[in-house]
Amino acid sequence: MHKAIILQAGGGYHQVTIGEREAAAPKAGEITVRLHANALNYHDFAVVSGMWGPSEPRIPMADGAGEVIAVGEGVTEFSLGDAVVSTFFPSWQSGEPLVEGFATVPGDGVDGYAREVVTASVNAFTLAPKGWSHIESSTLTTAALTAWRALMGDDHLKAGDTVLVQGTGGVSIFALQFAKLAGATVIATSSSEAKLEKLKALGADHLINYKTTPQWGNLAREMSGGRGVDHVVEVGGPATLEQSMLAARVGGHVSVIGILTGLAGDFPLVTALIKQLRLQGVLVGSRSQQQAMVKAIEANAMRPVVDKVFALEEMVQAFQYQESNQHFGKICLAI
Repeated sequence: MHKAIILQAGGGYHQVTIGEREAAAPKAGEITVRLHANALNYHDFAVVSGMWGPSEPRIPMADGAGEVIAVGEGVTEFSLGDAVVSTFFPSWQSGEPLVEGFATVPGDGVDGYAREVVTASVNAFTLAPKGWSHIESSTLTTAALTAWRALMGDDHLKAGDTVLVQGTGGVSIFALQFAKLAGATVIATSSSEAKLEKLKALGADHLINYKTTPQWGNLAREMSGGRGVDHVVEVGGPATLEQSMLAARVGGHVSVIGILTGLAGDFPLVTALIKQLRLQGVLVGSRSQQQAMVKAIEANAMRPVVDKVFALEEMVQAFQYQESNQHFGKICLAI
């Protein structure tokens, strides 16, 4: 038996317990992984905090990284000792989006990776970037792949484009890093001058404090030479969508990703029509997109931004720290 965090039905911090789970020997097409790290995301927070609590006991966390310790019959993609990282949608291999909802997502519809050992289909993992620690690799599953798909999959970002990113969470920082790898100009927003300086150090070309400039959409448009930005990575939700649309160029692309400011609100339809905007809902990405992202990361010697690491048993404290909004980059758990 191996240690696991078990979230009781309904969720909530008081329902986080430490238990044990067995990991069966791998069958054909399966691997067994000794997990070493998880990374926190807003989706995991929603599950663990009880906002979207599970209907039955569940091992939380979608992002898991570790080492292959056993391979099943016919497995050629992985070998013993390989460093691997989990996939958000094990059933979505490639091509157009196939999955609706979270029924197949680890840590939500099925058990996730807040545990020491797991046996799963080869489709549940990809190789991790060479030279990355398990902590670093755990950041890729949800946040990095969401940013990669938004910029590279849905909109084929190219050198010279302008990208706007919001805040300093995992998706936004990865989007900044990927945009700079592609040779794009980046406009970054935050309510903290200290965080804006950190974004500048990561390569952001223009900075906006949305606390002092709440109507930042037109300012972002001015910063892009008056044309408007090519791509907005929209993680705020209803309260920021209008400014994102004002910032975008005619025919611009807005990746609708986050719900940080709520689940519903007024939709500025006239702006969308006049500017002929392309709004694309984004829910992470496919396994093949993750493999392409890992190749790009290796080719560019990129590293993720990890803010703080907690022990697995300190999961509740880690989520409380996430709620405080002090972090810059990813918060992780060491197993």
